[in-house]
Amino acid sequence: MNHPRLAVLALLAVAAAWGSTFFLTKDLLTRMDVADYLALRFLIASLALILVHPPAIGRLSRLDRGRAVALGITYGIAQLVQTEGLRHTSASVSGFVTGMYVVFTPLLAAVILRHKIGRWAWVAVILATVGLGVLSLRGLSMGTGELLTLASAGLYALHIIGLGAWSTPQNAFGLSALQMVVITCVCGIGALPGGFAVPSSGGDWVSVFYMALVAGALALIVQTWAQAHLAPTRAAIAMTMEPVFASSFAVMFGSESVTWRMLVGGALVLSAMFLVELAPRRKFEAEVQHLAQ
Repeated sequence: MNHPRLAVLALLAVAAAWGSTFFLTKDLLTRMDVADYLALRFLIASLALILVHPPAIGRLSRLDRGRAVALGITYGIAQLVQTEGLRHTSASVSGFVTGMYVVFTPLLAAVILRHKIGRWAWVAVILATVGLGVLSLRGLSMGTGELLTLASAGLYALHIIGLGAWSTPQNAFGLSALQMVVITCVCGIGALPGGFAVPSSGGDWVSVFYMALVAGALALIVQTWAQAHLAPTRAAIAMTMEPVFASSFAVMFGSESVTWRMLVGGALVLSAMFLVELAPRRKFEAEVQHLAQ
């Protein structure tokens, strides 16, 4: 199997892991503060990565270390914003809105590189906007949770662009480990004002360890390796299954039920996501390769 195809399959596994965390996190946040939960989750993930291969960070070049710090700060802030948004909306809606990063990724790549945005990209934006409205609008205004989650999607898009430009098979592990340390620091700073609390039950600890080791450390290593073999737009579309998994897990194992808004809005958002990949893929992949130079 060639590397690009294996990378796509790897990212689908990452999407499944991430999608499984929405209903778990939603439940956990009824008993833990957002920043406390994230700081603990990423601290465990950081320690795991460092213990697995201690020399990895030290072998990074100074340039790669700077890039890892920038990526970690971006991802850490995105996690704080997204998780705070999840407190104010359902796991299903949060999953779908987070998936908007697949639309933002080619648009931001085009803006950063000063390329003209094609007509298919605008069609995708319109589709996604309408879908988001069906999912999230209450009257004439969006809720706080949806707005925060949308902001996090933009930050995730920037992270995807940077990771695609800077990751290589050789630096993947070290880049992942240092990113995780920086993410822990960002979330730890967010946890300082109100003090720090840990889970009070064994079940909550199991959830935290699952999200730290499987959906955190392992997922970031896999994503970093996979993006060394894929352009960011193609990577983003492979991860569009995340909101699908999020809704599926929320309905099957959470307390949510299927609604017409979820079906119609989700279908529109997913249509926009796939349109971004299917229509202008060659054009945007060429632009992203230029970013990496």
